[in-house]
Amino acid sequence: MASGPVSAYACARAGHRLAVALVSLATVLLAGCSLAPDRPLPDVFTADRYAHAPQGQWLAADSVAERAPEQWWLRFKDPELDRLMSLLAEGNPDLAQAEARYREALADLQAARAGFFPTVTTQGSLSRAGQGAGGPDNPANTYSLSGSVQWEADLWGRVRGSVSAAQAGEQATAADLQGVHLSLQSTLAQAWFGLISARLQEHLLDRTLAEYEKALQMTRNRQQAGVASPADVAASSAQLEQARAQRIRLAWQTEQQVHALAVLLGQVPGDFEARLALPAALPPVPGVPVGVPSVLLLQRPDIVAARERVAQANARVGVSRAAWFPDLTLGVQGGYRAAELATWLTAPARFWSLGPALALTLFDGGARRAATHAAEAVYDMQAAAWRQTVLAGLREVEDALVQSQALVDEQQARERALAAARETLRLVTDQYRAGLVDYLNVVQAQASALSAEQAALDLHLERLTAAVRLRVAQGV
Repeated sequence: MASGPVSAYACARAGHRLAVALVSLATVLLAGCSLAPDRPLPDVFTADRYAHAPQGQWLAADSVAERAPEQWWLRFKDPELDRLMSLLAEGNPDLAQAEARYREALADLQAARAGFFPTVTTQGSLSRAGQGAGGPDNPANTYSLSGSVQWEADLWGRVRGSVSAAQAGEQATAADLQGVHLSLQSTLAQAWFGLISARLQEHLLDRTLAEYEKALQMTRNRQQAGVASPADVAASSAQLEQARAQRIRLAWQTEQQVHALAVLLGQVPGDFEARLALPAALPPVPGVPVGVPSVLLLQRPDIVAARERVAQANARVGVSRAAWFPDLTLGVQGGYRAAELATWLTAPARFWSLGPALALTLFDGGARRAATHAAEAVYDMQAAAWRQTVLAGLREVEDALVQSQALVDEQQARERALAAARETLRLVTDQYRAGLVDYLNVVQAQASALSAEQAALDLHLERLTAAVRLRVAQGV
């Protein structure tokens, strides 16, 4: 009786030493080969400066110490915009979805990393069984409690490839989240400036309506005095009603802008405008940012995401290739099994086993070959998408620079046109009062002056929008 427990103990010690040796061997094998191809990203040429940057204001790539600050909207010096940006981070539904997708990617990465570790399971059972021709005879109980450890040695880099793919996917999703932040911030800034401009357009039309009402009353007085014709009164009245129609249309369009801004911030549209502090004028347009060479465009969120998806696709090619090689699994199992509960946890009831298992798929009808070809095609697609994203980003920055510079020149021309339209209206109105011209000249001068005033506001808004788009195109 004494030799039984001693023999079982010796076997257990031997099994323990063998298990340690196998685990050590598998740990060494973890440093084995990776089947992911070593492919460089497609060449995309970036210059040290943009072609349409202001002369002498762009720094070379190697002279830039750090990126521009992320809170780019501070350059507009609008306190209400700063407050709205904080509300955006708290309440926007699209941003909440993007953050949830990022958490999902983190969970996928954690799940992939779990492949590096063994799987430990335990099982307990109680069964009662009998045997006999005419029915169950001599029923017996069986008590069992066991545990097992299974671990796959990553000989061919399948687990490492899965982790690399998941890590690249997590980084791509993080860049997507940053891109959603940037896109929503851009949308908010443009919507906010558009709302301010719309309210200023309303104020302009209100002043214009007041002037047109005075002009109509003046024309009626002149008709009663016999120095103006009914046609003059009709022309003045038509001009007034057209301005009123513009004001009505602008009112409901502006309210829709308010509602869109509220939903963007995750707010109820009903009383949202009452909580806004609309400024009396549009903010000044900031200058073109200095020290952001085109090479830093590669840090733009959508470009970073595209690059990481190339790395993810490359890692998945390695995973698909690893399916051609056998899987080595190391297993250890042990426990107790007995017919009586009293002897369940004694040495004679103990059992254990350990050993490696090698599994290889011999025939699958071409499924592995097709999976590898599909993974390689996905890599080629992602590489082309990355190159296209970089080129599109460069084009967007160049377009924004061209537009920003052209709008400066256009604003100077618009200011001269506005001054001329105001002077023309003043002169024509004086001539009409003196009886030198008919009222049609006044109507034309009024329409020209109103159009010039509206164009000046629109151009200021367009310059602000171009400034926002330039910052977003640079990804800063």
